[in-house]
Amino acid sequence: MAGLNETIHQPVRLRVMAVLVTLGPGEEVDFTYLRGLLEVTDGNLGAHLRKLEEAGYISITKIFVERKPRTYVSATADGRKVFSEHVAALESILKSK
Repeated sequence: MAGLNETIHQPVRLRVMAVLVTLGPGEEVDFTYLRGLLEVTDGNLGAHLRKLEEAGYISITKIFVERKPRTYVSATADGRKVFSEHVAALESILKSK
């Protein structure tokens, strides 16, 4: 399948990116919110986020709020571009049928 991004194509990562690209540039979402929205475990989401971060598609910010760790996730400019290209490749496949 030419044009599909193998990193993003995995279902959970595709859903993560779909959520993140709906946010404005510079906006981020809380890990807990994302976990609940996608209905995945902490470990599962963490592993997928790590893969996306290693690829440069997302940015992860960790802070402490009242001495409790909070993790925020946002799409990078490169991640937005690659996701858009991936969606275009999927649309092309669907239109060719």
